[in-house]
Parts: sequence; structure tokens; C-alpha cells
Amino acid sequence: MAAITAALIKQVREETGAGMMDVKKALTEAEGDVARAKEIIRAKGIAAAGKREGRKAQEGTIASKVVKTANGEVGYAVEINSETDFVAKTPKFVEFADSVLDAAIAADANNVDDVLAAKTADGDVKFDIEQAAALFGEHVKVGQFAKIAGPHVEIYAHRKSAEMPPSIVAMIATDEAGEKVAHEAALQISAMSPRWLTREDVDQAVLDSERRIANEKTSEELAAKGKPQAVIEKIAPKIVEGRLNAFYKEAVLLDQDYVKDPSKTVGKLFDEAGAKALAFARIEVGKGDEEE
Repeated sequence: MAAITAALIKQVREETGAGMMDVKKALTEAEGDVARAKEIIRAKGIAAAGKREGRKAQEGTIASKVVKTANGEVGYAVEINSETDFVAKTPKFVEFADSVLDAAIAADANNVDDVLAAKTADGDVKFDIEQAAALFGEHVKVGQFAKIAGPHVEIYAHRKSAEMPPSIVAMIATDEAGEKVAHEAALQISAMSPRWLTREDVDQAVLDSERRIANEKTSEELAAKGKPQAVIEKIAPKIVEGRLNAFYKEAVLLDQDYVKDPSKTVGKLFDEAGAKALAFARIEVGKGDEEE
């Protein structure tokens, strides 16, 4: 039996496009015979799975769950992508997404890398993803992952249609009093796509950019109307602040108009309930970072 070296594994990986663990198993089964190992890989469809990795996987589903702990509740959500919605809506794909979520919860994952490293019955999630690609005949990957915690966590999973799995998951963590309005807040997050919870949470770089744009736009508009520079300098700051407030009302959850009653904000909704929102997360299928 030929020695199964790192160089040999690298050679077979490059020639087949299969993953490292699959190549190792095939070489072991073939007792180090490269030609036989390649035959084993082809027979199992693993090479095809490796080649699929270059294709876009922007359909899929999101598995989510709230877990009770000694300190309250933790919400988890993980996006599993496929190339087509045809695969995404199959019961087996949905079951696979649920199994990845269960592994992530068991591992107390905090990010996508933790999810991929989470242990499963066959090894880890990364290995299971490679096997799923061969099973479904498409590029399959772990997309976005979110985790939030608090005394109460609410999840709303939105489906585009009855036959499709969830394509948007909104989660919000609140204090105990927040349970009364958490579902409404989750619906708001799903529909209106806020980026931050409070004004204080807005990235400073983003805020600086918005202020520069508002300043430039305001100055140009006032100058175009023939306003003298002295007048521009006097009235521009108020207009700029108005534009920044409009930005907050679009991007900040607690500043948004409540969709079911635009006469009040989401922040007012929580105030009326004597409650506090602590954190939120929103995942939409195919809206994560673009694949390289």
C-alpha cells in the first residue's frame, strides 16, 4: 500500500475538485492507488460537488429557533443556500437546514466559522455541506448566521408563498415586558429592514458619510436657488439635521414609523408597553456577502 502523503492528497484534490476528507477516504479505500481513488470519487459524485463550488448559491432557506437558558432565551438563525428554489423547497433540504441549526446550537456557535466546525454524526457541518452538494446536485453552502440573547427572544419567519420555506427571519431580544410587543417588532424588522436598533448604534463612518452627503446636497440646492452664502450658512444646518433625521427614520428600528400605526414610532410602541428592546437581527436569503 502506497503511503497517503499530503502531496498525494493535494494531487488528487487538484485533479478531481473533491474535498480533503473525501480524497483521504478515497485514497484509504484504494490503498493509495491514485487512479482507483479517482474512480471512487467519481462514482460517489464527490468531484462534481467540488466543481459546483464555483457556481452561485443564492436561493435557500433559513432555519431558526429560540432556546431557553438559565439566563433567559437565545435566538439562533442560519441560512443554508442552494442554487435553485426548486431544491430549497424540498423537505430533505429543509431537514438538512434544521440539522445544521441543531449542530450550531449544540456547539453554541457565534459565527459562520463556528457553524462549519460544529460537530455532527458524520464529522462536522463543513463535511455535511460537501455531502449535501452531492446529494442535491447543486452548490450548497452556509450563508448568514445570527444569534441574539435576552430575557425574551421573538422570531418571525416570513415565507414568500405557502410552498416555500422561510426566506426572511427577523429576531428581536427584549426585556420580559417586551414580550407583549415583540411579535409586532419582529414583523416590523422583517418588513422594513432596519440596520441599527438605536441612533447610538449607527456606525460613525456611516453617519459621517450621511452628514457629508446631506451638507453637499443642501449647499448645492440652496446655491442653485440663488441664495447668498451668508444665508446658506444660516439655514443649511437645520436642513441637514432634517435629512439626518430622515435617515434615522429609515435605518434605525426605534426611530421607524410603526407600520401598523404610522402615528407613532416603534420606540413609542415599546415605551407604551413599559418595555425595552435589547437587540435584533434580520437575515434574508441571498442578501449576505457576495461570493468571491
